[in-house]
Amino acid sequence: MEAPLEDETPAGALAGIEVPDHGEELKASDEALTLMSSFEPAELQKCVFPDSLVTVSESGRDLGRFSVSVEFARRGQQTCMLLHAQSQGAIDDSPCGTTVTAYLTMDLEVLEEDYHEYVKLEGHSLDKRCHMVQRDGQLVINKVTTVGEVRDDVVMSANLLLSNDCKEVTKESALYPMSVLSGLVTEGSNLLLMRLIALRKKVPEKMTFISFDQGLHIIHTTFSELGLKQLEMGDEMVEVFGVQRIVHFVEDSPTTWQCYFLPNGHLASRVQVGSPVTMRLLQMPSQLEKGFEKIPLLWEGDMQMRSKFLDRKEELKADNASYLRQHPEIRALISDFLQFLLLRKPDDVFQFAREYFLPNASRRPPEPNLTP
Repeated sequence: MEAPLEDETPAGALAGIEVPDHGEELKASDEALTLMSSFEPAELQKCVFPDSLVTVSESGRDLGRFSVSVEFARRGQQTCMLLHAQSQGAIDDSPCGTTVTAYLTMDLEVLEEDYHEYVKLEGHSLDKRCHMVQRDGQLVINKVTTVGEVRDDVVMSANLLLSNDCKEVTKESALYPMSVLSGLVTEGSNLLLMRLIALRKKVPEKMTFISFDQGLHIIHTTFSELGLKQLEMGDEMVEVFGVQRIVHFVEDSPTTWQCYFLPNGHLASRVQVGSPVTMRLLQMPSQLEKGFEKIPLLWEGDMQMRSKFLDRKEELKADNASYLRQHPEIRALISDFLQFLLLRKPDDVFQFAREYFLPNASRRPPEPNLTP
């Protein structure tokens, strides 16, 4: 997968972004920096697979889903790792979710990351978005927090959703030189780092990294080993390896996450200490994965294959663009549907779509009679 690069920032475009005081900044330990730079391509290749877990309450009630996938990607001319994680569910019947998309170097350095978290209570909503990207040797961070009381008086326009909601929007920005962010672990890189550690089945001592708190200030986060234990999965007991991560906040109490992994690196259990919610794997990954080593297709280095890929890519783009020009009603149809969807905000999107497009079914051309 290829990711578009950010547009070059004009001079002065970063004006107004807070430049934090680096006088007493925390740093990662030498042992942590050594670990991050020690991972080999073969180890990263073993991490390329998806995980899917269910989120359950203490009583065993199904609350939602958690998934995380890792794959190789290209960002501009740079080969990198693409991690995508998503958690969706409901707590006390209130929809909530988190999505993380991160582009990471082979040393787990963040090139770009998007983080989105939301909670929708009855008549109230909380939405947090944070975007960070490397630019000119610095990490630019922009965070937007929206808290609001949702009302029904919504006005729609052709390409813009205008709302009279009572919302409070807080915007925060920070700018850090990459030189002070060695050993940075974000929400995205944390998931890949844990997977790599689990495959080695050992957490070195003095694993102290740096991270960001809610105010975008540098804090410490530490990793430690929980060892091996037996975990019930379906009808069998399996051996799992545990890794613990503690985020040390300056003013608040630390937050502790405990994750257990199968020998092949698949996540078996994930829980925040003190939370009544647990993410767990219900059944073993497919047995088909055993005995088959994944061999990466390095087509980018093959000039002939890359040339065919680029030719086919341009051919498809031109063909799709031509079709859309010939059928302008497609854009209008999709635009109208999205506007109506956002206006109604139905719980069952599939049923809503079926009822919305059902009147158009009578306009389809008659099916050809294939009976001889």
